[in-house]
Amino acid sequence: MAVKKFWGRMSKKARIAIITLICLALIATGVGCFNIADPPHVELAPEALWHIGGFPITNTMISAWITIVVLAVLCYFATRKMKLIPRGLQNVMEAGVEALANFVDGVAGEEKGRKFFPIVATIFIFVFANAWLALIPGFISIGFWHEIHGEEVLVPLFRGANTDLNVPLALALISFVFVEYWGIRYQGFLRYMKKFVNLGNLVGSAKQLARGKVKSSLGLLVNGAIDAFVGLVEGLSELIRVVSFTFRLFGNMTAGEILLGSMMFLIPWVVAIPFYGLELFVGFVQALIFSGLTLVFVVMAATSHEEH
Repeated sequence: MAVKKFWGRMSKKARIAIITLICLALIATGVGCFNIADPPHVELAPEALWHIGGFPITNTMISAWITIVVLAVLCYFATRKMKLIPRGLQNVMEAGVEALANFVDGVAGEEKGRKFFPIVATIFIFVFANAWLALIPGFISIGFWHEIHGEEVLVPLFRGANTDLNVPLALALISFVFVEYWGIRYQGFLRYMKKFVNLGNLVGSAKQLARGKVKSSLGLLVNGAIDAFVGLVEGLSELIRVVSFTFRLFGNMTAGEILLGSMMFLIPWVVAIPFYGLELFVGFVQALIFSGLTLVFVVMAATSHEEH
């Protein structure tokens, strides 16, 4: 209370001067620690902490489990005593779910949106939670000292799950499977596969050639070659999506982790704070991009060419 009264009696200029001095002192402390602190150890692959029956338990795996547990606990407490007029945690969770539902419905429409919502929302929440939990103090800095190539290196106990290439790859494969599933579900197997393998014009060319109509046969043959090329491009684009999804999320999250580690090593405290804000924003954007692109591709797969 005494500090609060003292602060309230001070002029605006005095407050600014004190805050500036504190910031300068923290920066000076960080600069003074430049030669003392150990530089961040950059390791792209997740580090194995233990082995259970030959199966490695990595630090990113532990972080992913923590994310699942945290989300489960939040959902439990948010829905434990649900009320007609939500308050507190229930209100926050319902607002988030409603925002996601409106986003999905706005792209896919209400009928399809309700069917696509579970997978899109799950991807968004999991990526988003992984990214934000990795910014909690203790991630990367708490771990075990191991000797690697004759050098003592800190192996972190926790590491952001999104920085493990396996996690973005698994999410990309799940996205790919659901896109193909809903495409087949809405259009039927044969109609959907026509997007990749369309032999109609080639068959028609062969029939026209058998009837002696060479001119019309050549026209259909050219169109059939174009259809085959387009189908090949469509098939490659479906596979390339898996690669682009994987490396976009992995690259951005890994770069953010390295950036924060480098800034904390160079000038800790004040200078690193803006980068925390940047990573909070990047985590949200990456979750939105991953889930949003999944939603767009699902809608495109479930829509026939006539509807396009």
